[in-house]
Amino acid sequence: MSNKVVTRFAPSPTGNLNLGGVRAGIFAYLFARHNRGEFIVRIEDTDSERSTKGYEENILEALAWLGLEYDNLLRQSEHAARHEELLRKLVAEGKAYVSQENTETVPSQTRESPQKGGRGRSEVIRFKNPNKTISFDDVVHGTISFDTSELKDFVIAKSFTEPVFHFAVVADDWDEGVTHVVRGEDHISNTPRQILIGEALFAPRPVYAHLPLILGHDRTKLSKRKGAKALTEYRDEGYLPEAVLNFDALLGWHPTGEEEILTKEQLVEQFTLERVQKSPAIFDEEKLLWFNREHIKLLSDEEFTHRLEQFSSSSINPAFAPLLKERVQTLLEASKALESGEFSFMKDAAVYDKEFLLKGAKAKGPEVLTYLTKTVEILGAIETKNFTAERVKEAVFPYATEVGRAAVLWPMRVSLSGMEKSPDPFTLAGLLGKEKTLERLCKATNMLQ
Repeated sequence: MSNKVVTRFAPSPTGNLNLGGVRAGIFAYLFARHNRGEFIVRIEDTDSERSTKGYEENILEALAWLGLEYDNLLRQSEHAARHEELLRKLVAEGKAYVSQENTETVPSQTRESPQKGGRGRSEVIRFKNPNKTISFDDVVHGTISFDTSELKDFVIAKSFTEPVFHFAVVADDWDEGVTHVVRGEDHISNTPRQILIGEALFAPRPVYAHLPLILGHDRTKLSKRKGAKALTEYRDEGYLPEAVLNFDALLGWHPTGEEEILTKEQLVEQFTLERVQKSPAIFDEEKLLWFNREHIKLLSDEEFTHRLEQFSSSSINPAFAPLLKERVQTLLEASKALESGEFSFMKDAAVYDKEFLLKGAKAKGPEVLTYLTKTVEILGAIETKNFTAERVKEAVFPYATEVGRAAVLWPMRVSLSGMEKSPDPFTLAGLLGKEKTLERLCKATNMLQ
């Protein structure tokens, strides 16, 4: 076996790629990149009745969104001639045989649960089971042994041109030089069949790493309502790809340190299969939202603005990005907040009346006018280049404390935002800048005169 690590992600295009399904691909990708190896995506499309081009496009779209770039893209259906060649080789060597039988009762041996075989067939190809004990060292679960006599002579093809899942997988992994098979633990029971086939073909045995299941809080497998929705749905709901990648990577794997918020580069640097846990991972939607919120905060103001503009028609000045980043969990929330007018003061002049300006001031109009006039004077003394939220607070807060915080800070905040609930006046002033801040405060003083 080559020293170069080669992993593969082999989804079947029979449904949209979801968060649970892509986890094996994420682990295979991280392991390959950590070891400077090769990551292959193989579309296992031999189930012609259930496979569709639309699902394949969804899979590739989701992988691109997550940033899981692959070194090679293959389709299992393109290897039909090679599969037939190897099937005929096994039959010629007496390691498999054509079985004449009633195939109504023959399992199809697909990647899903065994079902009845195709109707009307008169023969299948069975593997001649050597009836021995198979043992393999799983990176996650340790040594696993099977008595293969229980498998009897299992089906490896419906005909020479229709191999079943177990056979095609072994042939493709061999031809593609796959060194490590990273997949869900529901495939453990498939492994003895595949090892027997590999030995018969004299194919090198790959290293196996079977990942723990992902369960909901009720300890049942994920459903449409519990994380099994398409990854593209998360994208459309305003989740960041780096947040979903980070969250999914930690479903069954532990980083080397205590920090959970990790970039793709940090995940690649730390990832080893030895740190994958045996026990099931629990999907938590609230945790995913937390990851997304934290990754939004990590974006630069310019990048956040760019992502928001790409996500929707919403557009804001990057100077306002810090405020929005602190208040939303998804890009969809940010877009809705902008559309609702919650942050209209960012672009438009504050709208309010005299009554509202005085509502929370705990002082009468003439007093508030005096305080606002003094505030304008204080802020006017700050150089434009130094007009930050911190500097504004340093200048105004001592005066507000002296004459009454509510009498200064409430009308200041209303004059800058026009809203009852908004960021503090210092943050608003820093975001608006000196010119707009003084302009809005002067409008308030004019209203009180």
